Amino acid sequence: MADPRQQQQQQQIQPTEAMKSLLPQKGPSKSQVLAVVTLFPVGGALLCLAGLTLTGTLIGLAVATPLLLLFSPVLVPAVLTIALAVTGFLTSGAFGITALSSLSWIINYLRSIRGPGREQLEHAKRRVQDTAGTMGQRTRETGHT
Repeated sequence: MADPRQQQQQQQIQPTEAMKSLLPQKGPSKSQVLAVVTLFPVGGALLCLAGLTLTGTLIGLAVATPLLLLFSPVLVPAVLTIALAVTGFLTSGAFGITALSSLSWIINYLRSIRGPGREQLEHAKRRVQDTAGTMGQRTRETGHT
């Protein structure tokens, strides 16, 4: 029968062996080591630049805040006016495009009418033309008398 200490040592060895099986059998390649050695300083430099940018932004905000508070009676209405003007132009353009697309749809719909609907449309056109001609004649008659 095995000694309890040996069993305990075997149990301790087994988890480490299981962990070793999860790790790669060989070390990193030269290109991987070179990439890490190259990218660590670059990452550090970029992190320092990010910190400097944040610091500069905070200092600029601390300096600009009193100026913004002093000039806010002028700046706020100016910003609102510009925002409303831009919104108006964009809305006007959107309405114009909507109107053009609606007219285009109506024209295409009227052109596609076939059969009895087409005859009714032609009849309505003739009546409008006749009415316009009649009104023109009456206007000329009234103007001559």
